[in-house]
Amino acid sequence: MVISYNKLWKLLIDRKMSKADLRRAAGIAPNTMTKLNRDEEVTLETLGKICGVLGVNIGDVVDIFPKCQEEKKGRKTQ
Repeated sequence: MVISYNKLWKLLIDRKMSKADLRRAAGIAPNTMTKLNRDEEVTLETLGKICGVLGVNIGDVVDIFPKCQEEKKGRKTQ
């Protein structure tokens, strides 16, 4: 499974909000923000905090693609 937070980063750009501002507003730990930057899995609680701050749904900040698309992109699965 491939996770992408590109929607989140685009949303922050549109709202002229920095990643640091989001981290502080949502009460997210720095290591969790690093996971987001690396397109790694984070908890639903974390995604819920982000969505609460931004006033959006989870589908507005994250995309999840099937494993077959991951292999097409040349990424290794875990």
